[in-house]
Amino acid sequence: MKVAVLTFPGSNCDYDLYHAVKQVGGEPVWRWHRDRGLKGMDAVLLPGGFSYGDYLRAGAIARFSPILEEVFAFAEAGGPVVGICNGFQILCEAGLLPGALIRNESLKFQSEDCLLRVERNDSAFTSEYEVGQLLRMPLAHAEGNYRADDETLHRLEGEGRVLFRYVDASGKATPEGNPNGSSNNIAGILNARGNVMGMMPHPERAMESLLGSDDGLGVFTSLMASLAGAHCPVPHPRPRPVFPYEPVPSRWTPASQSQ
Repeated sequence: MKVAVLTFPGSNCDYDLYHAVKQVGGEPVWRWHRDRGLKGMDAVLLPGGFSYGDYLRAGAIARFSPILEEVFAFAEAGGPVVGICNGFQILCEAGLLPGALIRNESLKFQSEDCLLRVERNDSAFTSEYEVGQLLRMPLAHAEGNYRADDETLHRLEGEGRVLFRYVDASGKATPEGNPNGSSNNIAGILNARGNVMGMMPHPERAMESLLGSDDGLGVFTSLMASLAGAHCPVPHPRPRPVFPYEPVPSRWTPASQSQ
């Protein structure tokens, strides 16, 4: 399966993605941000990094790269698209995913491991996991705080479009388990059609237990299985009852209140 790995000026996780695809038996193909054409590609991956130095906003300039026109068309045709970290930010800026990624509540760049809970495993990106499974993955961002208006959050939860959620060691979505202040502890989401996924943590950096965790492997094996027709060929999210989620208070105390 041919998987396009996009590279923007400032990308720094493109090689990690390239090797992750190779590790699960895919054929990674480089695509530069000025390229046009994704013909023959089975999936498209947008890497983490700091495209265009994160000027204006993270992903705001990369969203206008020529290759994004092709990504729009690819996604519209039902092709699977994955954005990780800066890739997630780009997809939100481009309107392929709802919401926005803003400054971490700590107002600091954070590089640490986090715990995620798998919220559903009937997607093209999570079929190799179990619902409720806890995953350890690294994150590294300054703008990873996922935000959306109440209506959008209500829709994401009600339609089961939250794939991953930040949790604490007990598996609960608490302020202590939320590294950046994201609404509803959201770490990864789907578009309405179910073929575009964005997440802030880095599964491509959690591919080998020797390096600390292989919990990210399932994202890529799920994608390969979907492309091969073995599991969940990019489903439409199933309607669900509205998730009875009570927003948790922030674990960060504003500086004005801490003095």
